[in-house]
Amino acid sequence: MINCSAQNPLKADQNKLNFIFPKGKLGPVENFTGKAWSIGLVENDSIYNTVIGNVFFEPGARSNWHRHPSGQILIITDGKGYHQIKGQPRQILKKGDVVKCPPNVEHWHGASPDTGMLQQYILPKTEKGIVTWLNKVTDEEYIGSKK
Repeated sequence: MINCSAQNPLKADQNKLNFIFPKGKLGPVENFTGKAWSIGLVENDSIYNTVIGNVFFEPGARSNWHRHPSGQILIITDGKGYHQIKGQPRQILKKGDVVKCPPNVEHWHGASPDTGMLQQYILPKTEKGIVTWLNKVTDEEYIGSKK
């Protein structure tokens, strides 16, 4: 017999997170593993040259490796997740963390395996470009080193 609550752990997880904004649109499978929902909050324009949005990563969801010409700022508003800059150890993220991803540096971010993550992102100086998507994060990279 299958326990119904075990079939739907995501619903319980979503109820624990403090959603400030609507989930938005599902991110493309070409750029994400698992389900990541994104909504734009400030669209790019020639006055501010900044993009701001909100992303909900379901448990286990993560972005591909990517880079931003002018960097990226992440503000974790709820849940638990990970961030990694290429060549550095994976970092654990939690509510209240702020991460500065340097310009043109490969990185990824996403939720932990058992807890979703809500984040806001800020992309400054968009006249230099927005994002270059790269390879998927492997399971080994996502799980991290056991050392």
